[in-house]
Amino acid sequence: MNQPSLQTVLDIQNLSIEFPIYQGAVRAVNGVTVQMERGEVVGIVGESGSAKSVTAMMAMRLLPEGRFKVTGGSVSLLGRDVLAVRERDMLDIRGRDVSMVFQEPLTALNPTQRIERQMLEVIRLHRPCSKPQARALAIRLLGDMRIADPEQVMQRYPFELSGGMRQRILIALAFSCDPQIIIADEPTTALDVTVQRQVLQLMRAKARDLGTAILFISHDLALVSQFCDRVYVMYAGSVVEDGPTGAVLGTPMHPYTRALLRALPENAQPGALLQSIPGTVPNLSQPLAGCSFAPRCAQAQAPCSSKPPLHTVAHHHRTACWLTQETL
Repeated sequence: MNQPSLQTVLDIQNLSIEFPIYQGAVRAVNGVTVQMERGEVVGIVGESGSAKSVTAMMAMRLLPEGRFKVTGGSVSLLGRDVLAVRERDMLDIRGRDVSMVFQEPLTALNPTQRIERQMLEVIRLHRPCSKPQARALAIRLLGDMRIADPEQVMQRYPFELSGGMRQRILIALAFSCDPQIIIADEPTTALDVTVQRQVLQLMRAKARDLGTAILFISHDLALVSQFCDRVYVMYAGSVVEDGPTGAVLGTPMHPYTRALLRALPENAQPGALLQSIPGTVPNLSQPLAGCSFAPRCAQAQAPCSSKPPLHTVAHHHRTACWLTQETL
């Protein structure tokens, strides 16, 4: 991976995390490296259980204190060591420097408070401004999200609004303090296809205006292909492929990435059954021997009994697969 530059806003290096359980631990993240530059839109994709969200939440240190253990690696956010920063300082960093858009806006917003109160509380917590100034900013942000009559919307409760409207409000809140990074964890899962595209286009346009980087967590490769500049493919807590989105999704090198693409409905022949990946994600409470995808891979060979390293197969395109090694 490239050395961090002056434009690097997030630098996760060889991160490993485990969650203690009865008689052992779940090794959820295993040597993950993710880097983001200012203004980039970077995707992380993979099946449920691949540790996409755990990795992203560690960038904001949102995992419950005392319930996990970092067994290796580092996390640097805007040049600050996230693993060493005091919690009181993290409270300032969250919202001001890095924001998060969660998957389900109805649970992320307080159902007992009007939208205005919630927006003003967030804005005034991180910006030195008066209540009228905060209200004017909230109205402008909602307008930027193409919300008609934002003053009326601010008087509503979250349950009075549609899912698409609530998600736009969350995105407006995420941008309210001009953060340098926004982490979007499956932000459009609950929305229909048309609204998904509208919401993502608004988010990307706003990020481009401010130079904000976006870390986009998703299982939807079609959305990632339209939205992201680069992509990391994760499986069983590890990165198995990464690079420019066009290269990774256009010429995938890892069998897992190819299997994900084959499972897309748009790639199926009319009337044909959808392809699925046989088997299940490995049990991460047990030590992994060799390539974690080998038990589900039809191309597995003898070298797959040892873990393959991430190596470059093309310009900025890397994969962890022995099949792409010249020595196989």
